[in-house]
Amino acid sequence: MHSDFIVGIDLGSRTIRIVAGRDNPELKGMEVVAAVESESRGVSKGVITNLEEAVSSISEAVEKMEKKLGTRIAKAKIGVAGPHISAMQAKELVVVNRPGGEITNLEIQRARESIEKKSVPPNYEVLHVIPTSFTIDNQVGVKNPIGMIGSRLEMEAYVILGLSNQLKSLETAFSSRCGIEITSMIFTALASAEAVLNKEQKELGVVLVDIGEATTSIIVFEEEDILLVKVLPLGARYVTADIALGLKIPMDLAEKIKVNYGYAYVPDVPKFEEINLSELDPKVKGNFSKKEIAEIISSRYEEIFSFVDEELQQIDRSAKLPAGVVLVGAGSRIGGLENLAKQVFKLPAGIGIPVNIVSETREERIFDPAFAASVGLLLREEDDFFFGHRSTKNSSYVSKFLKKVRNLFIPD
Repeated sequence: MHSDFIVGIDLGSRTIRIVAGRDNPELKGMEVVAAVESESRGVSKGVITNLEEAVSSISEAVEKMEKKLGTRIAKAKIGVAGPHISAMQAKELVVVNRPGGEITNLEIQRARESIEKKSVPPNYEVLHVIPTSFTIDNQVGVKNPIGMIGSRLEMEAYVILGLSNQLKSLETAFSSRCGIEITSMIFTALASAEAVLNKEQKELGVVLVDIGEATTSIIVFEEEDILLVKVLPLGARYVTADIALGLKIPMDLAEKIKVNYGYAYVPDVPKFEEINLSELDPKVKGNFSKKEIAEIISSRYEEIFSFVDEELQQIDRSAKLPAGVVLVGAGSRIGGLENLAKQVFKLPAGIGIPVNIVSETREERIFDPAFAASVGLLLREEDDFFFGHRSTKNSSYVSKFLKKVRNLFIPD
């Protein structure tokens, strides 16, 4: 594979989305050169449930991308999602033994390693350790301690975790079976946030709601720090199921109705407009009211949003985030959803569109909110200091190397 290419793979329950790009100094940003999507099989609620089917669908999606690129994909960043994702806050104190007391990235790494050893529950692995604040001796609220002087450094961090067996299944599918080296695993909502949120939104306070096929992921920022990470076991598939049950029609036809005629804000829908089902499937006869369908769709999305708002209440941020609600994911591609979100959350709301990217090949689909996570995987920096990540490449080697370097200055 061309060494300049960065590849992000978002393995969803219904669709696999792959984006390839590279840094382009002339265009002053990340240049996306190709994007593909393909059917996902053997995956449910973000986790692999049938390894053979998952490997087959991953291989098909990767082959589509390789044909577009004209070269083999050897490595990629992988998005991780699902109800097994959890998060916690942690704190760790380290002594600065360096002559002169200057703080470097080695102290940050020591604090991070200590958090990983002490704080991780059984059967879980760390995906991200994201520092939120530092205290140097008695100076609190330090955001970047590098280069400052002190004898004691305390790091507060937000830790995002994933179940070990689920992460190992991903490694088996991609690395062992598909021959793709995983350079890092990144929580998909964090990747989406990287793609669609700006610094001002994160500073003021914002909730990103990533609505997937089977799950909805939430991430809340304030003062550029993470306040909340949560994955709910509800997604766009349940909207489709509600339409199928309500209209007594097959799921595939219900999906077509949702995609082609779905609308989430009932007051905007004319009372007497109807859908002729034969336009979607010649074998099916009958008409249905658009308003009736909108009521079904609205009811399920309102339930999802209500669950999200309950999480905001837990951290005392319900109706208190000035930058509002940003909706992404395939489940956000429903007309009127912003208006419903405004009504439920009592906040500004909008659809998140990837920013800070360019595409000379005119890959318009990358500006689709369904591609927010895969685009964000390209943008997400692999920096252990401000952006912790779980890397399957040489992680033990890096740890041993840092230990050797540290021991040059701080003998055991």
